[in-house]
Amino acid sequence: MSLTSEVLAVPSPDARFHHVSLSVADLDALERWYGVAFGLDQVEERVDLPEAGVRTAVLSDGRGLRVELIERGGSRAVSHSDPLAAAGDRTFGHLALQVPDLDMAFAYLTGECEAGTVSPPAPGASAGMRYAYIRDPEDNLLELIESRRA
Repeated sequence: MSLTSEVLAVPSPDARFHHVSLSVADLDALERWYGVAFGLDQVEERVDLPEAGVRTAVLSDGRGLRVELIERGGSRAVSHSDPLAAAGDRTFGHLALQVPDLDMAFAYLTGECEAGTVSPPAPGASAGMRYAYIRDPEDNLLELIESRRA
């Protein structure tokens, strides 16, 4: 599709981020982990579809961060060694979360929450930005971003 002047004349929708969805093997375990790791301790929605073998929970921190966890029996795990490998599949590669203190968040998540380390805190491509990558208990990639722009 090319962006012609006709398409550009149509106003774009006023869209805002609502949630990201992760397919998981153990809904109960990941619900606990995301509750402890990121304060996602409020369940906004829960759906059980036994005939499809599906259970879901939309978790929230009450301040706008939402993650939907979907458990479906027989689902396959897809794991990538790093973010560049994840870019080889046309799907969501990782969940990126902005944190106020990258070193504190990284230490907490890899220590107390036992997240796996993919890459430790490092300078980002933009001035004042730092990042790190971790894995949740089911190997989903999570990027932590700290931005201290002047």
